[in-house]
Amino acid sequence: MKTSRKHLLALTLLTALSPLAPTAAFAQLHLEIAKAPDQAPKIAIVPFNNDNGLYPIVETDLNRSGRFTSSSKNLPANAAINQIQASDWQAAGIPYVVTGQIKQTADGFEVHYQLYDVQKQQYLLNELLNVPASRIRQAGHMVSDAIYQALTGIPGDFSGRIAYVLRNPATPAERYTLQIADTDGEQPKTVLSSRDPILSPAWTPDAKKIAYVSFETKRPAIYLQDLSTGTREVITSFKGLNGAPSFSPDGKSMLFTASMNGNPEIYQMDLSTRQVKRMTNDSGIDTEARYTPDGKAFIFTSDRGGSPQIYRYDFGNGSVKRLTFKGSFNARGTLSADGKKIALVHRPSGSNYKVAIQDINTGIVNILTPTSLDESPSFSPNGQMVVYATREGNRGLLSIMSTDGRFRMNLPSEQGEVREPAWAPK
Repeated sequence: MKTSRKHLLALTLLTALSPLAPTAAFAQLHLEIAKAPDQAPKIAIVPFNNDNGLYPIVETDLNRSGRFTSSSKNLPANAAINQIQASDWQAAGIPYVVTGQIKQTADGFEVHYQLYDVQKQQYLLNELLNVPASRIRQAGHMVSDAIYQALTGIPGDFSGRIAYVLRNPATPAERYTLQIADTDGEQPKTVLSSRDPILSPAWTPDAKKIAYVSFETKRPAIYLQDLSTGTREVITSFKGLNGAPSFSPDGKSMLFTASMNGNPEIYQMDLSTRQVKRMTNDSGIDTEARYTPDGKAFIFTSDRGGSPQIYRYDFGNGSVKRLTFKGSFNARGTLSADGKKIALVHRPSGSNYKVAIQDINTGIVNILTPTSLDESPSFSPNGQMVVYATREGNRGLLSIMSTDGRFRMNLPSEQGEVREPAWAPK
């Protein structure tokens, strides 16, 4: 294989297809529920007293959790803080009730909310939350996080963010836009606009910075951008390919793919000294490295065995182990926060590309998505959801699916195709 062809394949593996401090963007994603569970515990969301648009956010969040069915309409009774009559809700078969009230303060709003267990006839949550006026939507997501954790024992991820790339052919000067939005597609912010491709957004562990690959100098380079100030710096611009950045759990190192020595290999950079160490050395293409949660190893995609498959590299002894054996194509692997699952792009025999989840211990692969031409899976921090890019008809959009397959929602944009999602860490 010629080097130029290797470079092309490496870019395919990397992509599957004016720097700013994040500013308001109009290319909002639209939430569409594509699949909901047939049966799920009901949660009544009683409209909050003096509400400022918060309780509908909680209602939507809990509905898109895949675990519950929530509603603020056609309730059997009204209720306020500390005024729930269990019998009203028992007769309606509603096991949980959320009530709340909002008070304006000198600095913003005080949100008082409660979660009531009808069967036990006791409050599971009775909390006060003080937020500035500009963060009232965020407060709604925080209430949802608390309710989700109280009922499942798992931290909620509604208050998180997702980075993605929007491609709009109608605006050549800003054809590619790196954006960050809430997990429901609301409050999009533009990080970077460019006429040249933007690929592979990757969050730092503290979610304060984001790395990405830009072609603005007509060849790929990795940039690191501060999200609060908009300042950025070039991290790698070696000859040839520079791509697929990934940060270590402690934020001190970065893995990336480069072809500075002719073949696409994986390198590790010490971010304080900028010292670079080559990690792989094989005639095949090695790319898409991702650290394990404990930082002791990384997984990566390689075609060293003849087709793209996922391997594990151990920092302790330098050993490499193949992890995927089912299907003709396995790539874009990403690990859940507990390190027990890999979400990946999987091609079963005779089928298109789908997102699948492989159990690390057993090797069992479960195809997750009903869509095709899927790419770029990314776990939510709690491991209960996966966001990925896909196509439906002529639309390129994001889709979020629960890992049990019971719930799926789409996040399309009217302004173009949405690709390259990356869920922010907590």
